[in-house]
Amino acid sequence: MIKNLIYAALVALVFFTGCSNVANVEKTTITKVKQTMNMNENDQNLDEFDDEFDDEEESDPLKGYNVFMTDFNDGFYIHIFDPVARGYDCVMPESGQESIGNFFHNIMYPIRLINNIFQGKFANASEETGRFLINSTFGILGLFDPAKDYFDLEPHNEDFGQTLGHYGVGSGYHIVLPFFGPSNMRDMFSMIPDSYANPVDYHSHRGYNFAENSDQSFAIKAYEKLNNESLHIGEYENIKKDAVDLYPFLKDIYEQHRKKLIKE
Repeated sequence: MIKNLIYAALVALVFFTGCSNVANVEKTTITKVKQTMNMNENDQNLDEFDDEFDDEEESDPLKGYNVFMTDFNDGFYIHIFDPVARGYDCVMPESGQESIGNFFHNIMYPIRLINNIFQGKFANASEETGRFLINSTFGILGLFDPAKDYFDLEPHNEDFGQTLGHYGVGSGYHIVLPFFGPSNMRDMFSMIPDSYANPVDYHSHRGYNFAENSDQSFAIKAYEKLNNESLHIGEYENIKKDAVDLYPFLKDIYEQHRKKLIKE
């Protein structure tokens, strides 16, 4: 019973990651502009503003849901996830947190390898393989990163969403996922193929699984997210403090960041 409760608590933690969006143009702003500007030579410009607003509304049909879910995720982070991460940070030395982070990054090698190959980045795929072999041996199962520290082999993080973007697949509608945070249609559905390459995700028909069942998989992923958050305490608050309107602000950050990753 206690084991199941622990798993249930960890499952609640695993899904939160998110943060990313941008400032919105409100119709009230357009109305005020119209009231203060001359209605002759500026009418054309105001019409253009209206068109841009309408385009933005059309491109964000899930805005009502997204605003609600952003507020939900924000509350979950502030009142649950962040306090737990701070408590964990107090008892786990930073060196231990970094080693655990290195370990999880190392075992995610299949995702990076496959997506680098799919994008034709064969040199990066080769370096990723070199990093995996070095860190899995000299780095003691990936707890350390001698590939970077001594061989200057940098990681090349790629996922299937970036692969699709590389070949011109658009991001689609923006969507905020419960606990996961900001995403879009392309990246959300790309989580499925990446899951099959992820050793931590349990798939009974797959030849290799880091976990023995789905419960263990959720627990392991929850711990990985908790450990990762402990290395970035305060960062979300620093980003959030500049937001006038949280949802569009985080949305813009996410979309711009993904565009940057795809171009690299």
